[in-house]
Amino acid sequence: MSSEPLLDQFIEALRCLPGVGPKSAQRMALHLLERDREGGQHLASVLEAAMERIGRCGRCRNLTEQETCAICSNAQRDPGQLCVVESPSDVIAIENATGFRGLYFVLMGRLSPLDGIGPDQLAERLNTEPPAEMIIATNPTVEGEATAFYLQRMAAKHGVAVSRIAHGVPLGGELEFTDQSTIAHAFSSRRAVEP
Repeated sequence: MSSEPLLDQFIEALRCLPGVGPKSAQRMALHLLERDREGGQHLASVLEAAMERIGRCGRCRNLTEQETCAICSNAQRDPGQLCVVESPSDVIAIENATGFRGLYFVLMGRLSPLDGIGPDQLAERLNTEPPAEMIIATNPTVEGEATAFYLQRMAAKHGVAVSRIAHGVPLGGELEFTDQSTIAHAFSSRRAVEP
């Protein structure tokens, strides 16, 4: 048992969340204790249940309470399309923004054998259930591009067609306010327009 006061432990525990510094953690803790104890109790019970029951899907590695997630177990999804993403948040973003009806594979980061993030489970899936198309949706960072290059080579070995999501100038963006590397990538990735 810690000799540190429980309030200090509570504030420090909230700092494990991304983007939460000491002042934000203090505000959250004090808000729950002073104004919303019922909300705090609910948060605590849901947090405890989530930590105990949410794990990884056995097929795609997305977060789920089941052995196989709702996406992988949905017979209406197209098994011929496999979208490879870095994290579960990427699955949520694609599901919310697109009409994509294929399946996913979550890398849980960029490929990094030193960090234990390797292609073994994806290679196994390509051997046993090769899709017609693998859509690579890694982030446009140096590590994300290196991962995409490796995945392209892996897919080619399995005879799987590969596509890469487009990157470039955001919708509603203006060229003068866009960084040079984004403009360069958008310019080099341009495509023909049908008349």
